[in-house]
Amino acid sequence: MYIDRMLRIIAGAFIMISLALAHFHNPNWLWFTAFVGLNLFQSGFTNWCPMVYFLEKLGVPKFPKGCCDK
Repeated sequence: MYIDRMLRIIAGAFIMISLALAHFHNPNWLWFTAFVGLNLFQSGFTNWCPMVYFLEKLGVPKFPKGCCDK
């Protein structure tokens, strides 16, 4: 796995979990859904996302294996 793919998986999981929590527990969990969506929106313009920082620190590679090797 590489960063772009992991980022999409994590964002999708956060959204699905927060929607389930809003439905079954408390509607205030929709604020977390909005936060994730807003973060995805701003990262599309700024090319900066805090989760990428954490994934890099965890050692997740930026590109798939064998890609961009010189």
